[in-house]
Amino acid sequence: MLFRDDLLCGRVALVTGGGSGIGLQLARGIGKVGARVIIAARNEGRLRSAVELLKGEGIDASYELLDIRDDVLVDTVVARIVDKHAGLDILVNNAGGQFPSKAESISPRGWRSVIDVCLNGTFYMCRAVGQHMIDREAGGKILNISASCIERGSPGIAHSGAARAAVSHLTQTLAREWAQFGIQVNALGPQYLSEGAADNLGGAVADFIPSVTPAGRWATDEELQNWGAALVSPLYDYVTGTTLYLDGGNWLGEGIVYRGSSVCPE
Repeated sequence: MLFRDDLLCGRVALVTGGGSGIGLQLARGIGKVGARVIIAARNEGRLRSAVELLKGEGIDASYELLDIRDDVLVDTVVARIVDKHAGLDILVNNAGGQFPSKAESISPRGWRSVIDVCLNGTFYMCRAVGQHMIDREAGGKILNISASCIERGSPGIAHSGAARAAVSHLTQTLAREWAQFGIQVNALGPQYLSEGAADNLGGAVADFIPSVTPAGRWATDEELQNWGAALVSPLYDYVTGTTLYLDGGNWLGEGIVYRGSSVCPE
């Protein structure tokens, strides 16, 4: 880690979808610098394994079973966490889901499913935790997971691309409304090849994306951990409403990429 190990000492953080992939790396990064981390998801077996892993690294970790699509359950779980830990300082909205498909092949049910978890679930979490932060009058940090492609089209993921773009707009709106309460709301658009993402993309696509990314690679575990910790720390107290693209310049658009003396077309 780039930061001292007490940067978030005394803070309580909730990370949705924290049992694997991006969520686990963000929980790791936040926990490594002193925060007490609660990870939440639907798969209890995966949560148990993740907590065991985090504890083995010296991180104060626990888990809650949670389906973020259930607004009543969201309110219940957030209230339980607040009561148990005497507050909640940080929320990371990572839980989401998608499947690769041409737009014309996405069924209405498939569209609703992705929008429900990626957008509606993110809002339910923001509303529940944001209300607690407002009532407590002690400020807080909310980090939403968006995408690196919201400035342009995203062939193959029309459903999640639309949802993540909406999350970035939600981030901006909440940042404006809640700045008066000392709450900073930002978003992170990571380009990270987790095992699940690799399975969804397939080998050819997983190899192709870095070839048209200026940095020529995917984001690393440590980069995710560092940026996650930074964005929910006092280092970013005066930054709110922004979406940071952790994607090696991919958001600039695919096209001709220079590799030394060679030129690689799209």
